[in-house]
Amino acid sequence: MLLATFKLCAGSSYRHMRNMKGLRHQAVLAISQELNRRALGGPTPGAWIHQVRRRSSLLGSRLEDTLYSDQELAYIRQGEEAMQKALGILSSQEGWKEENQQANGDQVLSKVVPDVGKVFRLEVVVDQPMERLYEELVERMEAMGEWNPNVKEIKVLQKIGKDTVITHELAAEAAGNLVGPRDFVSVRCAKRRGSTCVLAGIATHFGEMPEQKGVIRGEHGPTCMVLHPLAQSPSKTKLIWLLSIDLKGWLPKTIINQVLSQTQVDFANHLRKHLESSPAPEARC
Repeated sequence: MLLATFKLCAGSSYRHMRNMKGLRHQAVLAISQELNRRALGGPTPGAWIHQVRRRSSLLGSRLEDTLYSDQELAYIRQGEEAMQKALGILSSQEGWKEENQQANGDQVLSKVVPDVGKVFRLEVVVDQPMERLYEELVERMEAMGEWNPNVKEIKVLQKIGKDTVITHELAAEAAGNLVGPRDFVSVRCAKRRGSTCVLAGIATHFGEMPEQKGVIRGEHGPTCMVLHPLAQSPSKTKLIWLLSIDLKGWLPKTIINQVLSQTQVDFANHLRKHLESSPAPEARC
């Protein structure tokens, strides 16, 4: 299938075939679907991300230019590279230290990663199917401020294809107002295949969203959430959230560590409460 699709792309590069309306668009779409089909079939998350990036580069700019601008392609690459780096951090099991352990089994771990800094890892089990979480965290991302008091607003500034978005997030004050309001501009990338979903992001520059007066512009490092059903109980979902963030400003490390680990614990609690109080998608009017 993939070989045949590449032949289609190769054919679209000949002059006498370029005038066939929609051919190159169909070729790009076909390869994208084929790569997505194969992407999550590898042995490790990092492997399938590497395959997507390596194989996508074979398309060449001639085909990609029919769909995206150079800036949009740069955003797509930035999101996928952030995903690969975040998954690489999660795949390393060494050096993690406990930051917060809850009675319900929720835990926050941390470690210092070279060239990244201190990162935090939340691991929880949510008594909801993965589709519910995917809907809330991806499809209804802009509604997060309605149920998570740590977030005042999330707005999608630009959507690029089906996997990549540029977002602006305004965070609420924290630690009794010791940490003032922050905002973040990020590129986010979502990849899913079957019962596995990975959401990743990193700080980016977006000219139409300059820094806001009275708000400190923070930066997300490579971050991601990994969602997959529990093997022994498919109606429940294992959620792992890697958080890497620079809050900027003059803040003691002890306060930063406390705020970030508590933010992750609070997120899990607010998410559960919201899902339990909201009807399942099929039950909504």
